[in-house]
Amino acid sequence: MDVDITGKVTGEGGEGLPGASILIKGTTRGTITDQDGNFRLTIQGSETVLVFSLIGYATKEITVGTQNVVNVVLSTDNRLLEEVVVVGYGTQRQEAVTGSVVSVTGDVLREVPSANLSQALQGRIVGVDVSQTSTKPGAAMEILIRGQRSLRADNSPLIVLDGIPFSGSITDINANNIKSIDVLKDASATAIYGSRGANGVILITTNTGKRGQKAQFSYNGFHGPKVVFARYPMMNGPEFAALRAASIQRFQNTIDESNDVDTDWQDMVYRTGLMASHDIGVSAGTEHGSYSFGLGYYRENAVVPLQDFTRYSLHGSVNQDINKYVRLGFSTNSNFTISNGNNIPAVGMALARSPIANPYNPDGTMKTIIQEQTSGPQWVPSRERFNSLGDSYIDQTKAYGSYNTLFAELQIPGVTGLKYRANLGLNFRQSSGGNYTGQGVFSGNVQNVSTAGINNSLTTNWAIENLLSYDRTFGKHEINAVGLYSAQQNTFNSSSIAARDIPSDAFQFYNLGRADGIITVNPANQGYNQWGLLSYMGRVMYSYDDRYMVSVTFRADGSSRLAPGHQWNAYPAVSVGWNLSKEQFMSSVTQINQLKLRVGYGQTSNQAVNPYETLGLLATRPYNFGDDTYATGFYVSNAPNPRLGWEFSNTLNFGLDFRAFSNRLSGTVEYYEQRTENVLLGVGLPPTSGVGGYTANIGQTQNKGIELNLNGALLDNVNGWSWDVGVNIYANRNKLVSLSSGQQRDEGNWWFVGHPINVIFDYERIGLWQADDAFREVYEPGGNPGMIRVKYTGDYQSDGSPTRAINADDRQILDMQPNFQGGFNTRVAYKGFDLGIVGVFKNGGLLNSTLYGSSGYLNNLNSRSGNNVKVDYWTPENTGAKYPAPGGIGGDNPKYGSTLGYFDASYLKVRTITLGYNLNRALLDRIGVTNLRVYFTAQNPFVMFSPYHRESGMDPETNSYGNENAAVPLSSALRRILTIGTNTPSTRNYLVGVNLTF
Repeated sequence: MDVDITGKVTGEGGEGLPGASILIKGTTRGTITDQDGNFRLTIQGSETVLVFSLIGYATKEITVGTQNVVNVVLSTDNRLLEEVVVVGYGTQRQEAVTGSVVSVTGDVLREVPSANLSQALQGRIVGVDVSQTSTKPGAAMEILIRGQRSLRADNSPLIVLDGIPFSGSITDINANNIKSIDVLKDASATAIYGSRGANGVILITTNTGKRGQKAQFSYNGFHGPKVVFARYPMMNGPEFAALRAASIQRFQNTIDESNDVDTDWQDMVYRTGLMASHDIGVSAGTEHGSYSFGLGYYRENAVVPLQDFTRYSLHGSVNQDINKYVRLGFSTNSNFTISNGNNIPAVGMALARSPIANPYNPDGTMKTIIQEQTSGPQWVPSRERFNSLGDSYIDQTKAYGSYNTLFAELQIPGVTGLKYRANLGLNFRQSSGGNYTGQGVFSGNVQNVSTAGINNSLTTNWAIENLLSYDRTFGKHEINAVGLYSAQQNTFNSSSIAARDIPSDAFQFYNLGRADGIITVNPANQGYNQWGLLSYMGRVMYSYDDRYMVSVTFRADGSSRLAPGHQWNAYPAVSVGWNLSKEQFMSSVTQINQLKLRVGYGQTSNQAVNPYETLGLLATRPYNFGDDTYATGFYVSNAPNPRLGWEFSNTLNFGLDFRAFSNRLSGTVEYYEQRTENVLLGVGLPPTSGVGGYTANIGQTQNKGIELNLNGALLDNVNGWSWDVGVNIYANRNKLVSLSSGQQRDEGNWWFVGHPINVIFDYERIGLWQADDAFREVYEPGGNPGMIRVKYTGDYQSDGSPTRAINADDRQILDMQPNFQGGFNTRVAYKGFDLGIVGVFKNGGLLNSTLYGSSGYLNNLNSRSGNNVKVDYWTPENTGAKYPAPGGIGGDNPKYGSTLGYFDASYLKVRTITLGYNLNRALLDRIGVTNLRVYFTAQNPFVMFSPYHRESGMDPETNSYGNENAAVPLSSALRRILTIGTNTPSTRNYLVGVNLTF
C-alpha cells in the first residue's frame, strides 16, 4: 500500500537544510529537500527505512513505522570521515593527510562557466598561480605551483588524468567532465611521482557513475556575447595631427591623409564575439557496476575577424564487478579541436594605421590600399574585408587527442584489504596545421606572391602500472601501503614545410608541391624524439586514532634520457602529522573541531634533460667555396656530457590545518622552503676548442613562501539565508643561488645570483630632462629637454657633478615578483536564489607592456607614421608630462624607451559575478526533473587598484608570451617573461546558462 510521507530536515540549530537526500534504503528511489528543508515522498509499507544524508552532516536512518510525518535533525559530522582526497596511486581521508594537498570538486568548478579547466582554477587554490599566455580563443595558460625552479626547463606541474600521466594540453580537458581536482604541492606529497614531481602535481579525476543509482541525465550549457574589455589606447585623428605638429620632424600628409579625418581603425576591425557551450551526460549504476558518458561542444568566436576556437569532447567511464574478487573498468577522454586565425594580423594593422587616413573613396566604397608617411602603401583592414577573403586566406590548426585508461583489479582472497591492480594508459595526440596567404593579401603591394605552409606533430604515449595495495583498520590503527612497478614510453615527431607562389587560391596549403616558387624544408623545424621511464615505488601511511599520522615514500626512476651509469635515482620523502584536537588537554576547547600540525620533507626532480642531450648536438652551416659555391657542413654545437643528470628539488614543509565553530570556519597555514640543485646551464668553452660549449648540472635556485587559506560559513541557513566566503593569500620568494663556475652575473640572460629568476635588467626611469636641470650635458651628452631621465649610479665630483656620463653600468636589477597575491570567492543564497563572486588580486611586482615601452614604437615618428599610443607627452609648453618629446630615431629619443613599459603589477580583478536561481523542488518533482538552475554570469566585469589600468584603461593581466604580438621584437630574456603586447584584446563576457538534471 502506497503511503505519502512528509517532513522536514533541519540542522542542530533548527534551521531547514535544503538539498538533503532522502533515499528508500536498498533502492534508488528518493527525493531531495526544498529550500526550506521540506520533503514529500511516497513509500510502500511501514517497514520502510529512509536514509537521510547531506555533505558535512552525519547520515541518519529512520524506520517509518506508522508515521505520516517524519522530521529529522542531522548532526554536524565533526570527523568529516567521508571527505577523501586523491594523493597519487590511492586516496586518503582528509583527516589523515600529512602532505600539502588541496582539493576542488567538480561541482564547485561548474558553478562558474569557463572556457577551459585552467581558467576555472584561477584564484581557487592557494599557492597556484594561473596566468594568461595569450588572449586568443583556446589558448593554454601558464600554471605555476609555488614559483619557478628551473632556468631552462619547463616549470609546469605534472598533470595526471584518471591515474595516468597526461601528455596533452590542459585545454583538451572539458571542465564539465571533472569529478575532482587534487593539487599536490610539497615534496612529501609529490615524491610518489619522483623525477616528474618537482613542479607539483595536479591529479584530475573524471566523472563516474554511482552504484545503485538509476539512470540520470544532465545538460549544462551557456551562451552569450563577448565584447572588448578596453580598446588599445591609441590616438584619434586630432591628437595624432597634434603629435606630428609637435615633432622635431615635419611631415606632409599623404594623398590619403587629412587633418580633418578621424578614423577609428579598431572600431572598423573589431566585432562582437561569442561563447557557447553545450554538454550532455548520462550516468547510472547497479549493485555490481556503474557507467558515465558525456558529450561536449564548445565554441568561441574572438572579437577579431576570422579568429575562433571549437572543441568537441567525449568522455566515458565504465566500472564492472566480474565476481566478488575481480573488477574491470576503463575511462576515455577524447577531443577534437579546431583553431582558426591565430596569426591573423588584424590587431597589429588596426593599431598601426594612421587615424587621419581616410579609408573610403569619394563614392563611399572602401579603398584597398592607403598611402602612409615613410611606410608607404598599406592594406586597408576592416571586418568586411577580412570576412570577404574567402579562399585567399586560411590559418587553421586541427588537433585530435584521445587519453585512455584501462584497469583490472583483483581482491586477494583470504587477505582483507589486499588488492592487486593493473593500469594501462594509452594516449594519442595529433596536430595538423596549415596556413595560406594569397597574392597581395595584407600587403600594400598587390603583386606580393602568395605563401603557404603546413606543420604536423604526433605524440603517442603508453604506460603500464602494476600496483599492490593494502588498506586495513584495526581498532584505532589505520594502515595503507602501496607498491608500484611501472613502465612508460613517449614518442614525438614533427614536420614543417613552407612554399611561395601558389598557383591558385583553391590550392591553399593542400598541395604545396604545385608551388611555382621556392619550397622550403627547414631541418630546424623537423623533429623526432623518444624516451622511456622505469619506476619502482613504495609508500606506507599510518594513523593512530586520527591523532598521530606518518607517511613514508620511496621511489626510484630510471630514464633513457640519461647516459648509462647515471640513469637511476631514488626519491625519498617522509611526513608526520599531529592532531592536537584529539588530545585530552584540548577536550575542554569545544570551539575547536580540528587542529592538526604537519611537517614534511622530501626530494623530487624535474625531467629537464632533453632526449639525446647527453650525446651532444650537431648543427648545420653553409660554407663558401668560391663566389657562387656553397655547401652545407656539420659542426659540433654542443659537446656531449655523459654525466648529465636531473635537477633535484629538496622541500621542507610546515602546515597547520584547523576547523572551528562546528566546522563553520576552516583554514590552512603553510610555510615551505625548497632548494633546487643541479640546475641545467650552458658552460662556454674557449674558441680554440672548436665547440661552443656543453650543458652541465651546476646552478642552484631557491623558493620559500607562506600560504594562508580561509573558508567560512558566515550564515548557515539563517531565515533562509546562507553566506559562504573563501580567501587565499600567498607570497613566494624566488632566488637564484648560484650560476656556473662561480659566476655572479649573466647579463645576456638577465640572471643574477641573489636575485629572482625573472627580473628586468634595465635603466630605472626617474622622469624627463628639463631645460634648467643641472649637469644635463654631463649626464647625457647631446641630450635635449624632454628626453627620458634615468637613474645615475656613479660617483660625483666635489661640485656635485657626475664623474662620467650615464652608460650601461647604470642599469638596475628590478624585481618582478609580487609582494603577495591570491584569490577570493563568496556565495550568498536565499531560498532558490544564489549570488557568487570569484576574483583574484596581486600586490606589487612589475609588468612589462611592450605597447608603451618599445624603443621602436612610442613617439617614434620617423619609422612609424601610422599611429601612436595616446600619452601625455613633453612639449615646451607641457614640461610636466610623463612621456618624452616626440621625435625620430637616433639622437636622444626614444633612448631608454623600454623603461616606459614597466608598471606596478598590482590589481584586484573580479573574474566572475554569477546570479542563479534553482527552481522550486515541488514543481520539479511534478514534472520529473531532479534539478533545474538558470543563471547569468558576467566575466571580467571590472578591475580595481591597478596602476596600469588607470594609465591605459586596459586589462592588467598578461596576454602574450615570447615574441607573440609584442609591439616590437623582444630580447631573449624578455621572451621568457609574460608580457602585455598587442594581442587579441581581453573581453567582457555576458553569459546565460542552464544546469538541468532529470
